[in-house]
Amino acid sequence: MLTMGEKIKIMLKRRNITLSELAERLGQSRQNLSNKMNRDNFTEKELIAIAVALDCTYKATLTMNDTGDTI
Repeated sequence: MLTMGEKIKIMLKRRNITLSELAERLGQSRQNLSNKMNRDNFTEKELIAIAVALDCTYKATLTMNDTGDTI
């Protein structure tokens, strides 16, 4: 399973956007974003902002294995 940091790196490549450009769009330093990527340490609010900056949709769900119900 891919980490969120790995997923973001894939989207950066697909969008042809550098980490520096994403950091600028988010209003933070490249170093700060790089540290978050390496630690895979994002809040849901940050993930939503990253998705918006990459013109993507962020979805976080929990699905019950026995019933398939999703929250």
